[in-house]
Amino acid sequence: MHINEWLQTIPPMAIILLVGFVIGFESLGIPLPGEIVLVSAALLSAQHVVSPVAVALAAITGAIVGDSIGYTIGRRGGKPLFVWAGTKFPKHFGPAHLATAERAFERWGMWAVFFGRFVALLRIFAGPLAGALHMRYWKFLTANALGGVVWAGGTTAVIYYVGIVAETWLKRFSWVGLLAAVLFGIGTALFMKRRAAKVAERAETGSAAADPVSEPA
Repeated sequence: MHINEWLQTIPPMAIILLVGFVIGFESLGIPLPGEIVLVSAALLSAQHVVSPVAVALAAITGAIVGDSIGYTIGRRGGKPLFVWAGTKFPKHFGPAHLATAERAFERWGMWAVFFGRFVALLRIFAGPLAGALHMRYWKFLTANALGGVVWAGGTTAVIYYVGIVAETWLKRFSWVGLLAAVLFGIGTALFMKRRAAKVAERAETGSAAADPVSEPA
């Protein structure tokens, strides 16, 4: 069976639901590979397995709804919620990560929610932390919706058109081409994640260096 014929057997609704649920739960505050799922689904849309518009809408909906639920949880749970999460998921909710996210919110306000959609760490923190810090919901919703549309819609569009351009190459090499394209998408997402982590680390180090160390009297 040719690769395109096999791809046509995947239920499009299953792909759409997977995108929406994974991104939604990630936005809610659960560490999941939302970006990788979105990139993979966008590549499949370039192979005409599912509509790119449906993929983008599912991702946007998941981002907005998930963040809004996370905001409500953070509003009710407050800072103690992050302390508890830090004991369960220290790699994602540890004190250093929380401090970095809080500094971003203090500096950028509602725009930390918007730009946080593009940074792995803030994408998980944005909703719950905005609620815990009692950001006004209309500000949060505005930045959340804009960030979701730009991130999900833009990522889907870019990957889709890249896939269309490479469609002839994918057909020629069948499984090898598809695997290479998926690995490229995953590699790009992981590279961006590592870059974001390094930027956050540098920001944290710079902030610590800027704070004067108090000496005992």
